[in-house]
Amino acid sequence: MSKIQCEHIIKVLNEHGIKYERSASMANYSTFRSGGRAALLVLPQSLSQLTVVLEACSALPSENILVIGKGSNLLFCEDEWNGVVICTVGINSVTCEGNFVFADCGASISKICACAERNALSGLEFAYGIPGSCGGAVFMNAGAYGGQISDVLSFSEYYDIKNHKTVRLTGIENDFSYRHSFYADNPDCVVIRAGFELCDGNSEEIHMKMSEYMARRKEKQPLDMPSAGSVFKRPPNAFAGALIEQCGLKGTRIGDAEVSTKHAGFIVNCGNASFGDICSLIERVKAEVLEKTGVALECEVRLIRNGSV
Repeated sequence: MSKIQCEHIIKVLNEHGIKYERSASMANYSTFRSGGRAALLVLPQSLSQLTVVLEACSALPSENILVIGKGSNLLFCEDEWNGVVICTVGINSVTCEGNFVFADCGASISKICACAERNALSGLEFAYGIPGSCGGAVFMNAGAYGGQISDVLSFSEYYDIKNHKTVRLTGIENDFSYRHSFYADNPDCVVIRAGFELCDGNSEEIHMKMSEYMARRKEKQPLDMPSAGSVFKRPPNAFAGALIEQCGLKGTRIGDAEVSTKHAGFIVNCGNASFGDICSLIERVKAEVLEKTGVALECEVRLIRNGSV
């Protein structure tokens, strides 16, 4: 992103009263509480503001634009990332109509689940406690406890940055598979909204099931420490955490990055873990698991470097 492009975007932001930060520390916007800075961070507060921002950024290459929600699956490079980060947490409306829950891209998964519970709609209990946003959950087809977003998604809507239009995807058009969607292959298409089709249920039973899942998370996962959740995708016929523990890697540490002693599938920030600490530990885990078990682990966390997203 050139200085001229940056100044043009900032001019548009000022004209529309849209909040932004220059040289923003991305440690403040990610659940890892680690990572470097972004040249420009934008904080739209409505879908109309988001559209303005995306249009202002449309001349930039895809690798210079990154839309995030709660930053629960991201780690930024130590050098300042030369691009625009658009944080959507201020765009978080959630509504219900009949058996459908509609959510804006920045709405937290927990907020969406709570809306379903209030309206006695079942199907999203598995997602309660996933530390992400609607947009991110659709992007990666988030899942837990045997369920995934593709099971309940009715439609997703995106804004096409290059063609300046809004498009709705239904059914197989979302191209869902394990931790994958249409959006993973189409970086110019930004999730802005989604609709979930749920089943009639009982609010008390839904609440009990959500509470049970949350209790299991607290018991087995290091929720009290900064992390990006599960670092690796589940390999075929195995579990990443079990393989890592089998290799004796629990508690392994590089700098302030540590393989959690509570759940080996998590890497936690014990204080001031750097991008380099975390990346080095990821690579060590991958190498040792491959050597000792023959399984090649695939990283689930998105590592943001200059020249790539």
